[in-house]
Amino acid sequence: MIGELIDAINRIADLGGPVVLVLVGFSVLVVAVVIYKLWQFAAAGVGRHAALRRAVAAWDRGDRAGARSELERSKSYLRPVIDMALSGVGDAKRLEAEAEARFARLESGFRILDSVAQLAPLLGLFGTVLGMISAFQALQEAGAQVDPSILAGGIWVALMTTAVGLAVAMPTAVVLSWFEARMDGERVLAQKALRTILAPGWTVDQDPATGGVPHHA
Repeated sequence: MIGELIDAINRIADLGGPVVLVLVGFSVLVVAVVIYKLWQFAAAGVGRHAALRRAVAAWDRGDRAGARSELERSKSYLRPVIDMALSGVGDAKRLEAEAEARFARLESGFRILDSVAQLAPLLGLFGTVLGMISAFQALQEAGAQVDPSILAGGIWVALMTTAVGLAVAMPTAVVLSWFEARMDGERVLAQKALRTILAPGWTVDQDPATGGVPHHA
């Protein structure tokens, strides 16, 4: 098994050179990061905020007991932040900072994907330049006995590094955009929920414990 892997690596190195090996390593890194992020998103409950939305809606109606009941059913990673807001712990800036801390954990690894998406095409171009240099050197050494296949073969190998670089960069950029779009949606949800809780659409004429009835402002 290890011998076959080494043989495959040697064939890749012979075909495309060290640049292709680096790009293959980048692709393995991207796949590992994407798998980890998908697992992390699923474990955190990203996008699954139905109970949390019902809790916020109940609070906005003035139904504090219903809001607490719905929040208990939520498995969202934002639940502790919403619980703090319902309990009146901290002001808007503190609550937003707590939410941002959770967003930062979910966004870890984005910088790696962004770096690969930017560097892979440049590495592919770098490999192409090196390949073209080698091809023209071989052409020069051939002297008067020039064989067009020498130049064509060298150019083909050189251009392959650009193709591999683009093949790594394009899917990485698409996946990164999808992850970022998901996190943008999470931020909008958190901001709306916190602002609704801090400024609900109902008021009380007096303390509900003494008979006050909540009504919409």
